[in-house]
Amino acid sequence: MNPWPFAAEAPGGRPRAAGARRWSWSLRGGRRLELGGRLAVMGIVNVTPDSFSDGGHCFDRAAAVEHGLRLVREGADIVDVGGQSTRPGSAEIPVAEELDRVIPVVERLRAASPVAISVDTYRAAVARAALAAGADIVNDISAFLFDPGMLALLAESGSPAVVMHIQGTPRDMQAAPRYAAVVREVLDSLHAAVERAARAGIPRERVAVDPGIGFGKNLEHNLDLLRHLPSLRELGCPVLVGASRKSFIGGVLRLEAPAGRLEGTLAVTALAAAAGADIVRVHDVAANVQAARVAEAVVGRN
Repeated sequence: MNPWPFAAEAPGGRPRAAGARRWSWSLRGGRRLELGGRLAVMGIVNVTPDSFSDGGHCFDRAAAVEHGLRLVREGADIVDVGGQSTRPGSAEIPVAEELDRVIPVVERLRAASPVAISVDTYRAAVARAALAAGADIVNDISAFLFDPGMLALLAESGSPAVVMHIQGTPRDMQAAPRYAAVVREVLDSLHAAVERAARAGIPRERVAVDPGIGFGKNLEHNLDLLRHLPSLRELGCPVLVGASRKSFIGGVLRLEAPAGRLEGTLAVTALAAAAGADIVRVHDVAANVQAARVAEAVVGRN
């Protein structure tokens, strides 16, 4: 008997082959992104002055492009470019400013590398411009709720998307998050997002789901969701986990500085690989790739 969550049972005692299903996402130019075998690693490029962990580090366009290319060299399968901070308490910036931050970086990354590029935005106008500039995937923290034009854009473009659960908005999400049953409520919310996508003409297999670690959740909410990662596979979609350097890791380890949370992040990545997640979104690509590969060797995932 394998004790790892990777081989956990589904409700009712049915065996769950947590890593068995595979997806092949069509990207621009005939490229493909294979998901469901080994864990894919998404590297973060925050083109912002105020992100919680690395705000300002890649605010300069040239620095952002070089950082993205370094993540590719370290083994990133996807590079996620964002120009709007969504840290707790953050305020929206004008659409024109987000475009000015994101589009030149996407253009330069696409010119320099065939890597899959995702754009981290909940605005359809930014997503449209990023896709035109060479991005492949839209990573929407609002699960299509903040901008009603996002669904139509994705249906028209045929681009894959990531939908995330959030309670509230970045400005107020950590004020006092409450759930009666966090795992079930997050699953129900993500199921509703996938259904909205299907009704708009976006197939389920083209949508990845993200439980939104740290987005309207306290320490125990985050830990409970991570304990039940295999449950997300009930949705029939690829699963993304974004826990890199987040405050719940600092809460467990009593570490204030996000930069000191690498080891805690690696623990989550290894557990996510064992639990059958398909993508992890991280700051430190090289270390997380190594953690994932060892975890996969232990549980026999390939």
